[in-house]
Amino acid sequence: MREVPLHIGFIMDGNGRWAKKRFMPRTAGHLAGLKALKKVILGCIDQGVRYATLYCFSTENWKRPADEVNYLMGLFSEKIMGELPFYNKNGIRLLTTGDISILPEDARRALQDAVRATEGNDVITVQLAINYGGQAEICQAVNRALSEGIREITPEVIRAHFDNPEVPPVEIIARSAGEKRLSNFLLFDSAYAEFAFYDKLWPDWDENDVCGIIDEFNTRVRKFGGLA
Repeated sequence: MREVPLHIGFIMDGNGRWAKKRFMPRTAGHLAGLKALKKVILGCIDQGVRYATLYCFSTENWKRPADEVNYLMGLFSEKIMGELPFYNKNGIRLLTTGDISILPEDARRALQDAVRATEGNDVITVQLAINYGGQAEICQAVNRALSEGIREITPEVIRAHFDNPEVPPVEIIARSAGEKRLSNFLLFDSAYAEFAFYDKLWPDWDENDVCGIIDEFNTRVRKFGGLA
């Protein structure tokens, strides 16, 4: 029987290259990538995936040109709440992970409002990784535990102190645009995740690519250190 992963992580790479191939500014690639994101979420819903984590903006992405960073912050502030009918129609619950406290106020407020406005939706939970880094996530969880007086740090303690501990570990991480690395994404929860890398640039992704990921997932034998 075909198994559907409970949680898929997406490293959405290639927006800039997509735009460059079309002699367009990088910002056009990010806008096209947002449209692809909606198609991919719908594909997850169609296939029965319950959780998706989207790598939207990493702790390292601040190194990009200021105009590109400002454009991305503008997308967060202008598009997140604008898509509220889409979220609610399709039962999409939004969460954020990462330190959004240092985002511009309008972007931070829009994200927080979207999380509150979708908290009753239960078809799929979409976790937006914004100003997120896997190393920072682990350090933050440990520091939270220490601040509570916990002195013995275990994997269970670390996970319990994540931003959204109710979100289960990712089962497969898919990356677009041909790159084959995690880039500081879900380092803790990827301990036994499957990895799938695709050459197609992110703005060209759609529902069919979710089917391909699930097909790939079903070719893997998952032993978790034991025997099949």
